[in-house]
Amino acid sequence: MAHVNVQNIEPDRHLSLHQLMQMLVSDGRLQQSDVDSFMAPGRNARLDIHPLVIIAERDWRDQQAAGKLLTMDVLLQWLASRSDLPFFRIDPLKVDVTAVTAVMSSAYASRHKILPVEVNEQEVVIATAEPYVRSWETELAHVTGLEIKRVLASPLDITRYLGELYSVSHSIQRATLGKDDNIPGISNLEQLVELGRSGRLDANDHDVVQIVDWLLQFAFDQRASDIHMEPRREKGNIRFRIDGVLHLVYEMPSPVMTAVSSRIKVLGRMDVVEKRRPQDGRIKTRMPDGHEIELRLSTMPTAFGEKLVLRIFDPDVLVKDFSALGFSERDIKGWKQMIAQPHGIVLVTGPTGSGKTTTLYSSLKQLAQPEVNVCTVEDPIEMVEPRFNQMQVQQNIGLNFASGIRTLLRQDPDIIMVGEIRDKETAEMAIQAALTGHLVLSTLHTNDAAAAIPRLREIGIPAYLINATVLGVMAQRLTRQLCLDCKQPTTIDEDVWKSMTAPWKLNGEGTFFKAVGCEKCRNTGYRGRIGLYEMLKMTSDLRANIGQDSDANAIRAAAIKEGMVQLRLSGAQKIAQGLTTVEEVIKVVPAETEL
Repeated sequence: MAHVNVQNIEPDRHLSLHQLMQMLVSDGRLQQSDVDSFMAPGRNARLDIHPLVIIAERDWRDQQAAGKLLTMDVLLQWLASRSDLPFFRIDPLKVDVTAVTAVMSSAYASRHKILPVEVNEQEVVIATAEPYVRSWETELAHVTGLEIKRVLASPLDITRYLGELYSVSHSIQRATLGKDDNIPGISNLEQLVELGRSGRLDANDHDVVQIVDWLLQFAFDQRASDIHMEPRREKGNIRFRIDGVLHLVYEMPSPVMTAVSSRIKVLGRMDVVEKRRPQDGRIKTRMPDGHEIELRLSTMPTAFGEKLVLRIFDPDVLVKDFSALGFSERDIKGWKQMIAQPHGIVLVTGPTGSGKTTTLYSSLKQLAQPEVNVCTVEDPIEMVEPRFNQMQVQQNIGLNFASGIRTLLRQDPDIIMVGEIRDKETAEMAIQAALTGHLVLSTLHTNDAAAAIPRLREIGIPAYLINATVLGVMAQRLTRQLCLDCKQPTTIDEDVWKSMTAPWKLNGEGTFFKAVGCEKCRNTGYRGRIGLYEMLKMTSDLRANIGQDSDANAIRAAAIKEGMVQLRLSGAQKIAQGLTTVEEVIKVVPAETEL
């Protein structure tokens, strides 16, 4: 049985606003004049707000750090050092909700304003915002039989996650048990699985609805681009893709996972009973602030059940200008010249998840003026945009890309967007549309811009038709962007730099940055993603190479002579601008041999 030495525990002493201010003054972090003006007669501090929150909201200057403010983060680190406690940032993605909520009840945690954040066989880590209150420590050590380790965390985070984590945990337990709250809590996952096999779960159950609402809200808050719900033998994994990287968020009992998946399928107007074949659907959600977000759903049968992926599309991305997406001034000028042509084909290439759809939608939104008829044929429709006339491919009734383009040509379009050129028939119809005076935008799966031309020839398009219709090709990738709040200067390996910038021979001089990690980026060092672009504009010399049936290398070499900036050089430019790192660029654009 774990124990706490009662003799070493001082009487409880809650932090007061006046006491905290005087501690800051005595440590030289705050001016007495600031305290005097704030504590003027007639001013009453709200007792229901933690004093750390009140001070952080004042935006007072830290007297020991020029130009810095006494933010919550700064205050917590100072208080942690003063009270000899570790400072802890609560990252909900790293909290094992099932394990920590089994340590104590939500009522107990709320009464003492504490939150368990980590637990193992020996100890439990408890986050608190009151470093001099320890009366609960002895009692908790006796009940749990674990060593208690206290850490100092933000009172705002403790309040927020205390409500969220216990709410979802209770919903999952009630959904699994199929009974009311009077049933004793079950903390063992295997017990949850066994009890949940009674088959009493329903997609419209209140607790299941609450779990789905929490899951979507949590994903939006964490800036996730995808939600993966993956069934396993005895439990299911929920993972979020954030800035291109998957994070395990929750391990859910299999019966609850099935009910949650069914609930999402109901919202997406999918066949709930059908689990043997893949399905697609979509959901439109509205945040409490009125902000609308679309989700595209996709199911896939697996060995342990139905896997569900929700891709999150934020309409706000479409209103960003090209520079916010990562385009350089040169890229913006070249791209606008291509899409401003009255007819022809413009291709965007890159792997899945490289931002092709975002680029196309952003471009179309700028082109969709009242006097222009913009039509799309997609599989599926990624985001619903009122300015476009959007058509969904439906293979089951024979409506494919080629027949979709054929239909659009009878709709008097000015601009046509084809979701993807996959086969000869689609390519031929796209070329036919371009030859008859329409601007066609589409995507193609190739590694770089130069490879798009041989790819069209492989599909079966003659060189003379490519020359007559293709205006240009843009290849793109997405790389994680450095967090602006914590990035730090660093040096760069000259050999690595030369390999990335060959054959341009750029020098490695300048200020480069490395990822560090802070609260705002969840200690990853990166926040958000930015595009790398390679733009191949068709010129007479390039058309001559196509006519000679040159391969991708010859076309690439000719395009570079014409001024094309390759993806790796685009990445090097982003590194030199302090936007990303060598490691991130190499992940998405491996350094190639010198041409």
